Amino acid sequence: MAEGPFTEIEVRVGPQPPARLDKALARDVPEGQGLSRSRVVKLIEDGAVTRAGEVLDNVRMKVAEGDVLRLRISQPVEVETRAQEIALDIIWEDDELIVLNKPAGMVVHPAPGSPDQTLVNALLHHCGDSLSGIGGEKRPGIVHRIDKETSGLLVVAKSDRAHQGLAAQFERHTVMRRYLAVVNGVPDAADPRLRGLRGVSFEAGNILKVTSQLARSKTDRQKQAVVWSNGRHAVTRARVLENFGAPPALALLECWLETGRTHQIRVHLAHAGHGLVGDPVYGGRRKLSDRALGAEGVAACAGFTRQALHAATLGFVHPVSGENLDFSAPLPADMDGLLAALRHSRANTTE
Repeated sequence: MAEGPFTEIEVRVGPQPPARLDKALARDVPEGQGLSRSRVVKLIEDGAVTRAGEVLDNVRMKVAEGDVLRLRISQPVEVETRAQEIALDIIWEDDELIVLNKPAGMVVHPAPGSPDQTLVNALLHHCGDSLSGIGGEKRPGIVHRIDKETSGLLVVAKSDRAHQGLAAQFERHTVMRRYLAVVNGVPDAADPRLRGLRGVSFEAGNILKVTSQLARSKTDRQKQAVVWSNGRHAVTRARVLENFGAPPALALLECWLETGRTHQIRVHLAHAGHGLVGDPVYGGRRKLSDRALGAEGVAACAGFTRQALHAATLGFVHPVSGENLDFSAPLPADMDGLLAALRHSRANTTE
């Protein structure tokens, strides 16, 4: 189902409210609204609950008797999730799961504005009924996601037992995921700008570490923001593989996740002042100098129209056989071309 028109309902908090916002709402919402506890939680996390104009976006927020809460609820519109013949780049497949290389530009599952031509539509055509049903009608087989404009590896569950086993590994943070990213600037422990920047540190080997909580931005509900309370714990690490420019103006990073939050790498690198090249949301379109990068390098960056991020490696334990599995996916043509232009430009500017 997609979202249709919105309705607004008012909830007045009754006597002796529970300590948490989600529990208070679930108790006091008027009968007949069809709002389950899980739906209430999603409304809160989506920023659809307000009190006197203030967005309440954390389930643990406290409310008091007499508080008036407003809920903005979308009316569901039925959208059939149907099989569509869309090519898939399958890296590995057995009876339990599929590992595939998602192209940039493909949405993982149907959502408002993207009712079809998604990875789920392609999977339904490829697998028929052989997909885990745990994710529901709109997300069959989907265990984790990467952003629409991020390319790279995903694992999909074909059976419920595979789904449960994979989900447990993601929850324990034992799945190995490494990304390649092209960023503005070059992260360096010697950079005085990063000294004392909250949440940013360096480990042995000049490995950048960003630790924070992440939550929806209060000014733009489509974005995530670094926060220090009432968010979800997130840790990102990155190391420089290559730099470009004289003096260096861009870097190719290898990034890995201790946690996996929405937009995590993009938000954390932007917080450290090293936003991704091409990122239209988190400010990666920095003005670059011909003198540092050369005209070819500057033009290549200007023409790169998505965040330069690729999920390059994926490793996990097969949830049924117990086998250790490791996969890699080559850079897509656009990122490969970007790096080729930067290397060629670097060679010309250093001659």
